[in-house]
Amino acid sequence: MAEHPPVIVHPPSPTGGRRVTIEGEILGLAYSSVDLLEFLRRAGMDTDVVSLDDHDLIEWRGGGHNVWM
Repeated sequence: MAEHPPVIVHPPSPTGGRRVTIEGEILGLAYSSVDLLEFLRRAGMDTDVVSLDDHDLIEWRGGGHNVWM
């Protein structure tokens, strides 16, 4: 069975925003990449070196980092 990246950005909700989980733990609802980076910072990641295109770190479901609604 293939492993998923630790960060999952779920599809946009009908009211906007995307749920973010890290290793199965829900961090919250992000409405932009700025929100996502804040969640990652709070989880202890160095956001100065995190790439939102890093497929080993982040799995985007329902659209990439430009889709929030």
